[in-house]
Amino acid sequence: MGLDAETGVFMLLYLDLAYEDQVRSGKMRTIEDLDEAIMHGAVKRIRPKMMTVMCAFMGLLPIMWATGAGGDVMRRIAAPMIGGLASSFILELLVYPVIFHTWKWKFVMKEGTVVPTLP
Repeated sequence: MGLDAETGVFMLLYLDLAYEDQVRSGKMRTIEDLDEAIMHGAVKRIRPKMMTVMCAFMGLLPIMWATGAGGDVMRRIAAPMIGGLASSFILELLVYPVIFHTWKWKFVMKEGTVVPTLP
């Protein structure tokens, strides 16, 4: 959950920056405009998130295959970490954008009426 909290903040930052950019340019009027802004913000986070997850996964993989002294204990520690990496990847790239979309559409845009923020 620590990795997810750390990288999830960046995902929300990128989504919010893409949203504010669309609002400033005057293109945020429909739900399709919101979809486009969220897609634009989320695409910028795919490669960094994949690199973070794969780097940590490759570091934990030798621990999962260890057969020496203490290998059985280390596998019990590494297995939940690998599961956490997978769930963090899914949460950040699939769940957070959906929650952001719902929040912006229902509460900020009030289903179609956008209130531009000051620069």
